[in-house]
Order: sequence, then structure tokens, then C-alpha cells
Amino acid sequence: MTVPKEGIFAVYKPKGPTSNDVLKSIRKIARTKKVGHAGTLDPLAEGVLVVGIGREATKKLKDVVKKEKEYIARIRFGITSATDDEEGEKKTVLVSAVPSETTVAQVIQNFKGSIRQKPPVYSAVKVGGKEAYKRARKGETVELKERIVEVKDIEVLQYRWPYADIRVVTGPGVYIRALARDVGEKLGTGGYLVSLQRTRIGVYTKDHSIAFSELKQGK
Repeated sequence: MTVPKEGIFAVYKPKGPTSNDVLKSIRKIARTKKVGHAGTLDPLAEGVLVVGIGREATKKLKDVVKKEKEYIARIRFGITSATDDEEGEKKTVLVSAVPSETTVAQVIQNFKGSIRQKPPVYSAVKVGGKEAYKRARKGETVELKERIVEVKDIEVLQYRWPYADIRVVTGPGVYIRALARDVGEKLGTGGYLVSLQRTRIGVYTKDHSIAFSELKQGK
């Protein structure tokens, strides 16, 4: 599948490049600046990135952003991270008792439905007109407010201490890093996001996405 001259399609972003790196490649191939995406993926995450080319397509991306998203995530318990993922400074948590698979599954289910979630300090949420992560990197104390978000479905796929693989289906605005952090806090073990794969945004799935390597080759 080749990059269209205009329209909306999905790209499978690997770990490493930023979402903007993907857009830069597409702008070069499509020879237009009218390129946008529906929902950022962190550099450490991989998965479906929905892209729009052309004026009409980029306008429609605001509707795609509102669609439900599906993820496969791995949580590491027993350690916390300043960024809630692999990038941040780690701190070991003293765990008195390793939680059972049943306990983990029960705690995970508490996060289904409308929940209150505080975005990660190292996120693009703006505080006083400036992204929170930029303030945090300068050593500023950043306080983000909780907000109501929706987790439509969540389940444990595999659990073997200290790791749990989960599948999550969300509405807009959910941070999976924050979810990993909060699950660990609820268990009393601490926790952070080790890896993340976004498998779907609305009708756009991994199986119907263009590989980023193909974009770089201009195929």
C-alpha cells in the first residue's frame, strides 16, 4: 500500500521515532505541508497512528481523535518511574507480599468505566500555556488536575510477577502510562509502563496500516 496524495489512512509507528517524525516523512513523500495525525504516540510506544493528508482530511481528524482506542500494555510492578514509563528515574518499592493473579485482575477491573485520572507530569498537557513536560524538565514543580476519562474495557492477558500484560479499550484522553501508575498504586506495589502497542483507533487497525519503513523508502 502506498501513501495516497490525500485522504485519511493509518501508519504503524515503531518504537523510536516520534509521531512528528512520521509526519515529516509523509510531508516529504506527499510534497505538502497539509499533513496531520489523530492522537500522539510517545517515542517508546508503537502502533496505529491515523494520518490525514490534504485540507479536508486534516479537518476530519478531530472526529477520529474522539474514536475509541485499543492498546496492549505491559506494566512492571515493584518500581515507580518519574515519567511513568521506561524513560524516567526509577525507584524500587518495598513489596511485603506479591499480589496474586486474582488480586491483580480484581484491581484492574476497578479501572473500568468513568474514572478520575491525573495525567503524567511529563505530558503535553498545558499548564499556564506551556507543556507540562517542558516545565518538569526545567525542574519546576508541576501540579496537574484530575479529569474524568472513560475506560471501556480492560483485562489481564497474562500475569507473572513483576509483569502484567493488559488489553485496554478507551475513550479519548486516557493516558496508559497514568493507568499503569495508578494500578500499581492501588496494589500497593508501585508500577510503571514498560511497553505499549496501540492496535486500533476506531476502524483503523494494525492489519490495515502502512509500515513506517515503507514510508521512509517512499513505497
